[in-house]
Amino acid sequence: MNYHIETYGCQMNLHESEKIAAILKEKGYERESGTEEADIIVFNTCCIRENAENHAFGNIGRLKKLKRQKKHLIIAVGGCMVQESGKAEYLKQKFPFLDILFGTHNLSELGELIERKRAQKKAIVSLKEDREETEDGVVPVRKSYPNAWVNIMYGCNNFCSYCIVPYVRGRERSRSPQDVLAEVSSLIKEGYKEITLLGQNVNSYRAEDGTRFPQLLDRAASLEGDFRLRFMTSHPKDFSEELVAIMKKHTRICRQLHLPVQSGSDRVLGLMNRRYTREKYLQEIAQLRREIPDCEVTTDIIVGFPTETEEEFKETLSLVKEADFLSAFTFVYSPRTGTKAAAMEGQISEEVQKDRIMRLVEAVNAQTREKSARCVGTVVEVLCEDFDEKKQMYLGRDEHGRMGYFASGENPVGKFVRLKITGANGISLFGERTE
Repeated sequence: MNYHIETYGCQMNLHESEKIAAILKEKGYERESGTEEADIIVFNTCCIRENAENHAFGNIGRLKKLKRQKKHLIIAVGGCMVQESGKAEYLKQKFPFLDILFGTHNLSELGELIERKRAQKKAIVSLKEDREETEDGVVPVRKSYPNAWVNIMYGCNNFCSYCIVPYVRGRERSRSPQDVLAEVSSLIKEGYKEITLLGQNVNSYRAEDGTRFPQLLDRAASLEGDFRLRFMTSHPKDFSEELVAIMKKHTRICRQLHLPVQSGSDRVLGLMNRRYTREKYLQEIAQLRREIPDCEVTTDIIVGFPTETEEEFKETLSLVKEADFLSAFTFVYSPRTGTKAAAMEGQISEEVQKDRIMRLVEAVNAQTREKSARCVGTVVEVLCEDFDEKKQMYLGRDEHGRMGYFASGENPVGKFVRLKITGANGISLFGERTE
């Protein structure tokens, strides 16, 4: 029997899809395939933005005919969208051919839900209000070699006014440092070369024994082996001198910090409930670069938040330049039912939002191109990840997150490779091996 998994959203969802694959294999599904050949199809959904939901709706709807043709086919939908208040009922009504609906807090029960569905005709809806344990006992089927993701915590306590995450992921729960470090150590021994510590807000990690994120990062970076570390996502309100000191201490921690700013306007940041100011954010960036001059910063930015004025949008544009971001994930504000921002007056028109996002993207891309152009003539180290069939070149990321493309007579996937950069295009670099 074959399985197919459709994943939407963040690295957290990608990692959880690796766990879903493990559960499916344990239940007898052997090979990942396309939807037409699959005997079970699982949608691991996201609801952070409306586009993600609409994309999932469209792909689910297209399976109606296939389900009619293949009576044994099981279609399951899980993840953040299902956990959203009232959405499971909506999905059940809109797509009556669905077999299983499960949420973010009971992913580990999917195997049991499959068994129940095999034994009955009735659709199964299974949700929990919160995650009971930080360990789910599922060993993921990883497909990302030489990269691996490790969850260090679940949920979020921040309640940014635009964000649905605390409602669908629950309150923060941190895994024990012993369990995290054991998983990281195991991955190093298995040959994984880049390990990313994941959480909705990693730097608010606090274990029951009092271990905080900088201490966990220090211990992970002190493990023996040939590997490098990343972590995401950080919140500016939890930025600390101790974190910077640990990053500076360990050269195997990538010289890149993803620190979402969201807006350059203090008034908008206040409405977003971000709990920091523009000045504080820029001070954090300055401190980071004083201690680690070669550290690059990436970010997330939202435009068109309710009541955002043209002048406030220009404050965001000026922040992009002042903070000197390497790159940014840019988004148009999307109302999420149940959040405070969705009920705010002064929602911005689609026309204005579109104009602002285009100007923002142009500003960010110009900055990224300029930074990449400075790499020409330098030597950078990349971790080779894959082979690009279209370009007929190998590819890998440097510690700042730039993709480097190069030719090689041997297969270097899983190896650190030094490149003399000969060209740049956006955030992509092109180079020749120096060894």
